[in-house]
Amino acid sequence: MSGTLNKVMLIGHLGDDVKMHYFEGGNSVGRFPLATNETYTNRQTGERVTNTEWHNVVVRNKAAEICEKYLSKGDKIYVEGRLKTRQWQGEDGNTRYSTEIHVTDFTFLSTKAESQQNAMQTGTRQQDPATSEQPQSTPKKDTFVAPEEEDDLPF
Repeated sequence: MSGTLNKVMLIGHLGDDVKMHYFEGGNSVGRFPLATNETYTNRQTGERVTNTEWHNVVVRNKAAEICEKYLSKGDKIYVEGRLKTRQWQGEDGNTRYSTEIHVTDFTFLSTKAESQQNAMQTGTRQQDPATSEQPQSTPKKDTFVAPEEEDDLPF
C-alpha cells in the first residue's frame, strides 16, 4: 500500500457548548470538547471503572453554524474527520502543541434532554460527561439504539 490515511471516527458527548469564531469574508470556525468513555471491570476489586478521554473538535463554516444551532453540552454526536496538530508559542516562551479533530462529517445521535428522559424511564441516572474526568464506579448507559432494518436477502 503506497498511500497514507488520516481518519478519525468518534462517538461521544459534548463537554461544553460550541464556541464560534467568525472571520472576515464570512468564514467561521466552531470548537467544542468531546468526551469518549472506556468502561471495564477491575479484576482485583470487581468494580466497574470508566475512563474518559477528551478530544478537541473543530468544525468549519456552514457545518459549524449547524452545530452551534442544534448542539449543546451533553448531546451525543458521531464525528468523522482528520487529526491535525497545531503548534504555538506560550506566554512563557515554551512551544505548545494541540491535537485536534478537523471534522469532515457528523451525525447528531441524541440530545441531552433525550438522554435524561431515557435515563429516567430506565431508572438509571446519567452522569454529566464534563464531570467524568475521574474514574467512576458506576457504568454509563448508552441511550442510542440503532433501529433494526428488515432485509429481503436470502442469506
